[in-house]
Amino acid sequence: MPKPTKGARLGGGPAHERLMLANLAAALFTHKSIKTTETRAKRLRPVAERLVTFAKRGDLHARRRVLATIGDKTVVHELFTEIAPQVALRDGGYTRITKLGFRKGDNASMVQMELVLEPVSPKVKSNKAPAKASAPVAEETVVEEAPEAEVAETEAVEADAAEASAEEAK
Repeated sequence: MPKPTKGARLGGGPAHERLMLANLAAALFTHKSIKTTETRAKRLRPVAERLVTFAKRGDLHARRRVLATIGDKTVVHELFTEIAPQVALRDGGYTRITKLGFRKGDNASMVQMELVLEPVSPKVKSNKAPAKASAPVAEETVVEEAPEAEVAETEAVEADAAEASAEEAK
């Protein structure tokens, strides 16, 4: 009994789709960038990301699982020795899909799918958090100014009292 799949079915049957995705993944790992339709790229992305994650593990079992999907030893070797070390610090998001426009013949939406091999840049903290923290500080300074004013008034009253007692002593 046929089972429904998540996402669009490419090609004819499930075996054809698996082979097509394996060939697209092999081309992506070989050339680091491929031009394909948007639907194929969307179906290829999770397959390619999973294969790169296996390559990052680097053990024999992971290598054999990738080899079972792709089937070409040279592509698997390139994935494990060249691509995996470049994305070792990246936690997912190994591929990028960029829209190119529409194909001339059938008006299919075309995309450029490429591996993201740039090093991960550290995240910069936003300025919103310190702004919220500085607002209560401003209120606290207002509260602190009020006692200082009262202290100043009390000192002035004490100084007047001291002057008055000094005048009475004369």
